[in-house]
Amino acid sequence: MIRTTCAYCGVGCGIRATVTGERQVRIEGDPDHPANHGRLCSKGTHLGETVGLEGRLLHPMIGDRRASWDKALDHVARRLRDTIARHGPGSVAFYVSGQLLTEDYYVANKLMKGFIGTANIDTNSRLCMSSAVAGQVRAFGEDVVPASYDDLDAADLIVLVGSNTAWCHPVVYQRIRARCEVGAKLVVIDPRRTETAEEADLHLAIRAGSDVALMNGALAWCREAGVLDDAFLADHVAVPDGFWDALTDGHDLWSVARTCDVPAADLRRFYELLAATPRTVTMFSQGINQSLAGTDQVNAIINLHLATGRIGKPGAAPFSITGQPNAMGGREVGGLATTLAAHMDFAPENRALVQRFWASPTIAAKPGLKAVDLFRAVGEGRIKALWIMATNPAVSMPDAARVREAMAACPLVIVSDVMADTDTGAFAHVRLPAAAWGEKDGTVTNSERTVSRQRALFPLPGQAKPDWWIMAQVAQRMGWKSAFAYDRPADIWREHVRLSRYGNDGQRMFVLPGQGGGGNAGYDYLAPFRWGGTPFADGRFATPDGRGRLVLVAQKPLSAALPKWPLTLNTGRYRDHWHTMTRTGLAPKLARHRAEPLVELHPDDAVRCGIVDGGLARVVTPQGESVYRAAVVTTQRAGELFVPIHWTDQTSSGGRTGLLPRPLADPLSGQPGFKATPATIAAVATQWRGFALFAGEATKRPDCLWATRVAVPSGSLWELAGDGGCLAIEAILPPGERIEAVDHARGTRRIAVLADGRLIAALFLTESGELPARDWLIAQLSAPQAGATLLAGRAPGAAVDRGAIVCACFDIGMRTIVTAIRDHRLTDVAAIGAAIGAGTNCGSCRPALARLIAEEKTHAA
Repeated sequence: MIRTTCAYCGVGCGIRATVTGERQVRIEGDPDHPANHGRLCSKGTHLGETVGLEGRLLHPMIGDRRASWDKALDHVARRLRDTIARHGPGSVAFYVSGQLLTEDYYVANKLMKGFIGTANIDTNSRLCMSSAVAGQVRAFGEDVVPASYDDLDAADLIVLVGSNTAWCHPVVYQRIRARCEVGAKLVVIDPRRTETAEEADLHLAIRAGSDVALMNGALAWCREAGVLDDAFLADHVAVPDGFWDALTDGHDLWSVARTCDVPAADLRRFYELLAATPRTVTMFSQGINQSLAGTDQVNAIINLHLATGRIGKPGAAPFSITGQPNAMGGREVGGLATTLAAHMDFAPENRALVQRFWASPTIAAKPGLKAVDLFRAVGEGRIKALWIMATNPAVSMPDAARVREAMAACPLVIVSDVMADTDTGAFAHVRLPAAAWGEKDGTVTNSERTVSRQRALFPLPGQAKPDWWIMAQVAQRMGWKSAFAYDRPADIWREHVRLSRYGNDGQRMFVLPGQGGGGNAGYDYLAPFRWGGTPFADGRFATPDGRGRLVLVAQKPLSAALPKWPLTLNTGRYRDHWHTMTRTGLAPKLARHRAEPLVELHPDDAVRCGIVDGGLARVVTPQGESVYRAAVVTTQRAGELFVPIHWTDQTSSGGRTGLLPRPLADPLSGQPGFKATPATIAAVATQWRGFALFAGEATKRPDCLWATRVAVPSGSLWELAGDGGCLAIEAILPPGERIEAVDHARGTRRIAVLADGRLIAALFLTESGELPARDWLIAQLSAPQAGATLLAGRAPGAAVDRGAIVCACFDIGMRTIVTAIRDHRLTDVAAIGAAIGAGTNCGSCRPALARLIAEEKTHAA
């Protein structure tokens, strides 16, 4: 058994992994890890399904040719040297990722800022939490998250702002629910009625972008109620001139309710609850950060906590929860273009200190290009060499079509990745095979500042190498041998620890324990620890005068709907998928909860636009367009749309969300505003629909209007739709013995392809008829002999349809759950868990289970 840390979100769950075969592992939560105490979400539970070598990049590639490591590394080093010699250090850029380990991040930052000599290294964490960084630096003087998960256990009020925690951080959400079961109150602030909002004591479905007005109004209410901590303010907080005067104008209950478009009675209830509850944790995520005013929104939250003294105490803190497993570790080493290293900025004394520590020939003189500006510079020809590591900007960046055009024109694009074929890798001149989770060795830091080890479970496959090794080898070939002479991750960790302490006489809160002199064995057995203790418990902040800062922030005018763009587009994550699905897309049990990319819209908008539930719809913005399956739901605010971020050219002909958002960013943090893009939507007419099923992968990609891949046991499923003749789609089927059935009246065609009596492919198409459920056919892919009823799409007798998957941990469908509720007269979520297990692992499906119970009670009545 090997203790390691999950590959997914910033919760940082501990895992106990037991290798059971060549590329097989049994996964269970680590009961001794402080982040999760043994719990895992659906994604973590099914990590074992994602460790195969399907689709892996296993050899260096220069162009379309395999190359040795020596040739590839020499080529990269030479091209980088030539680019710097011709165009200067600023012509080179790195774009890295919260998927990197801290040791990888450290080497990348050191190479770029201390040896190449520019700060043009940014990270995909810029897209998810850089506004939190900027807000915390403004208020605290340093990027410090002043909270831990223990604060959730002590809070009497938990406010979730712009966070669908039940889906995006399920293990933390279960900790919140446990606290609520003993009396704490939960308020959810989100334009959408998400699964998280379903279980809240109060849900405020505010208008997108009105968070500053909401929080300024809350602070004004607390001041009127007399619950400001005057002593704390006087002794520990700097208040700018005119701060309180600014709160008196336009922040009364009725004005805020009008701005936020929520009932005044609900707003009053929130403010009264807030004023009466000193032990309040306000947890926020992408809904706050991914805004053109994200930093101001963060500071509006922090202002409330500083002014009421709700910081540095158990159960009282503003809490930014990160999206990626090592977004925090990247922040610690300076992975953002706006920081230098070890929580230092580019002040002259910090530049001198870091250069002295690294003994580097140069040091970056100023902050580098943030992500949006970085890719704009690539497109303008100012960046001549771009190295992308462990991320997929061709999918995830806003205005992704322009990002692709920029990469296509760049003279040198290097991509380090674990997968052979990604949307970004298609633009690479050099592709370098990186180690994946389960092969890497290093550390990550989670949302509460807990450092944990990721440990290797398997030997490196093919010629894959750790990212730190790849970069260190390139650095040595560029002439810096001694500075990058690392033999193992422990060497890098010890240097990182020493830098955190170097020249630090207490002005920086980021300090790692020890002097960095521990041996390799100490690193190998490093147990999880949280740095920083309880930040600000003594009332001292990391500012020159030791005071926290209230920051004067004002609500920006909210854009009115335009005739051409009457809707507002919001983007986000699905429960069981992760980023661009290069990992979760391999796991059949994770694919079924949301098998296709959906655009969610309110029934009023659907009627107005002629869109039907389950049909196809085209979302258009000033930047681009993409097609989605429509989901007409009452959980959306009228006038707003929601789409997921995960689908790529590898997995769908539509659902490309990165094409849609504007390349606009918060002026302070540089974080793109993914949450409020002007948009319109229209129905897409189809002539036929269907699906194709394959044992393994399709050898030819379906070429039609709508084609979305879904991982299934023993193979893959493609959901299909077209607006022309459907006969051409048959070309995707492999050769073999064919069984066919045609119904000309309904325009239905069913084909099964067999090899040695086993099903290897099936194609079901119809113009007006019904399509069978997929589950029984999927099961036939692993059957030793195909049955005679293949074309019926079901077994003889009554068909059993599980329905849409609700509980991914145990692969339980909606119809199975409803049947159990009816047959056993179940009345609560716990009873469902006792009967069939649903909801008893990560708990992210518990809101859906509660909704099914409520619907059955209504139906019975």
